[in-house]
Amino acid sequence: MKSKNIHFDEIFRLLKKEFKNYEIPVLSRKKWEEIVHTPYTTLISCLLSLRTKDEITEQASIRLLKKFDTPKKMIELPVQKIQSLIYPVGFYKTKAKRIKEISKNLIDNYNGNVPENFNELLKLKGVGRKTANIVMVYGHNKKGFLPIDTHCHRIPNRIGWINTKTPEQTEHALRKILPDKYWDDFNHIFVKFGQTICVPISPFCSRCPIDRYCKKISVRKSR
Repeated sequence: MKSKNIHFDEIFRLLKKEFKNYEIPVLSRKKWEEIVHTPYTTLISCLLSLRTKDEITEQASIRLLKKFDTPKKMIELPVQKIQSLIYPVGFYKTKAKRIKEISKNLIDNYNGNVPENFNELLKLKGVGRKTANIVMVYGHNKKGFLPIDTHCHRIPNRIGWINTKTPEQTEHALRKILPDKYWDDFNHIFVKFGQTICVPISPFCSRCPIDRYCKKISVRKSR
């Protein structure tokens, strides 16, 4: 679909209006003020969030990062202590080990700093494109990056904007058609939209603010 045939302005206007009713993203919540917001804390909280609900990620991030908010402080912790602080996030044992490894890598190879280069971020073990994009946007406050999670992949395909098979393909496809003025809002709006209305199975099309703009591709049942 050509971008000129997509009603981006109206769609984002409607979703932003609807978004006021949603719970704000973890990194924007008031409780997050207990943690110093840096590229490092953004990176670690993002790693904790993988396959974990927002409220659990928030609590685990606060327990871990309220005191141990730098790579130097983190490597002083035994892996077992990290595990106890982040439990019950998904795969907490693997994540604790990964956090320790990444922290040491940052000290050994990046002077204790999180790289501002996207490709350098991808060199960190356990950091994929989604995490790297999030760190660039929310950690380094850089423009020109599109974090794509499962909702950001599913919904543009369901609406009919694109036809892709993987989040990476979706990222590249959206870069070609999505006006850059919407890039900053895209991730958090579509994540909350996907968690509340445009859910994976049987979406709530009857109360969707952009229903008339959606092709409902692969939607077999809706509410």
